[in-house]
Amino acid sequence: MKIVGLTGGIGSGKTTVAKLFSDLGIPVYNSDVEAKKLSDSSTSIREQLILLLGEETYKEGTLNRKFMADKIFNDKILLQKVNAIIHPQVAEHFQNWVAKQTTSYVIKEAAILFESGADRHCDLVIMVTAPEQERIRRVMERDQVSKEEILARMKNQWSDSDKIKLADFVIENIQLSETQEQVKSLHSLLI
Repeated sequence: MKIVGLTGGIGSGKTTVAKLFSDLGIPVYNSDVEAKKLSDSSTSIREQLILLLGEETYKEGTLNRKFMADKIFNDKILLQKVNAIIHPQVAEHFQNWVAKQTTSYVIKEAAILFESGADRHCDLVIMVTAPEQERIRRVMERDQVSKEEILARMKNQWSDSDKIKLADFVIENIQLSETQEQVKSLHSLLI
């Protein structure tokens, strides 16, 4: 079974592309969603994050994402420390998930696939791109956050040009119909 990484900058449309693969019957593991679930359910992660960031990190037993984002997206060292707490548990969870799959390939969706080094565990990588202004517009609309907050997150991700150099395939996600055709074509190649 091939492990196909799926990455792209914030607002590029990774989730849209992942859903298109899922609609074709391919299992998709969303690393960001699973990291959030593990951050809420893992006692180990909870204890380490509170120790690192303080009691405000959790509200009523749930990760205070706004508090954490405000702390880490303007402090690269703190961001690295948080990633070092969460990423190993997500990697282990992913391996357990892969063991249960039966298709010829699976998709591992991760915003920071290259930045975290998780690409080393993938057979191939798909990079999703979209123009920066479109990405900002999408995220402002989706998350109800300011342009400044988005730019702070973007500066903690590698540039599209750096990621494209390392990717095996690139999907331009501008028009949904064109994106669907790119996914179908890639799916045929992968199976």
